[in-house]
Amino acid sequence: MFTGIVEETGSIASIERGTSSAKLYIKGDKIFSDLALGDSVAVNGVCLTAASIEGNVFAADVMPETLRRSNLGTLTVGSEVNLERAMSANGRFGGHIVSGHIDGTGTITDMKREDNAVWVTIHAADSILKFIIEKGSIAIDGISLTVAGLGDGFFKVSIIPHTGEETILLRKHRGDVVNLENDVIGKYVERLLSFGQGSGSSGSGSVSMELLAENGFI
Repeated sequence: MFTGIVEETGSIASIERGTSSAKLYIKGDKIFSDLALGDSVAVNGVCLTAASIEGNVFAADVMPETLRRSNLGTLTVGSEVNLERAMSANGRFGGHIVSGHIDGTGTITDMKREDNAVWVTIHAADSILKFIIEKGSIAIDGISLTVAGLGDGFFKVSIIPHTGEETILLRKHRGDVVNLENDVIGKYVERLLSFGQGSGSSGSGSVSMELLAENGFI
């Protein structure tokens, strides 16, 4: 489990590409203070396992499903990435519950400065947007952020200077793809309410006012 508080930005040292998979070699600094084989590291919000460690570079195998669901397949040698080690039991919970299991991707459509903050607008599919609420939490490339605006086909976040300096988000441009992970609570609520309603997989059912009333929520 992660918190969405990025520890540092690293970079892709090298890539070994398979037919539909990949092995990433990721260079960092801070995370290597106690990183061990088998540990989990969120790379742009994707939970990867340290399969080998040499100096300040660790290798991680990326399966085809992960490449389909995330932006890891677009990375090249030298690409910057957000890095966060799994949360320690005695650590502070500064962000929100982040599993490192990406729900899908979104596309940056606008970046606009307002005094000390930068508004970032992200277009996403309805399957992602239905779990997003204004002032709720969203993980963008592994960064725990608060949804500051919501509209038809998009949502907005406002980035403070510290977040901009410590992550790669503001180094991106319009048209860039970002990883998105919804708040897990909303996904569980929908799954519980839609179970047995003909939904074949998590998140594929629908929640209506009638269904909420029938289950005592309103």
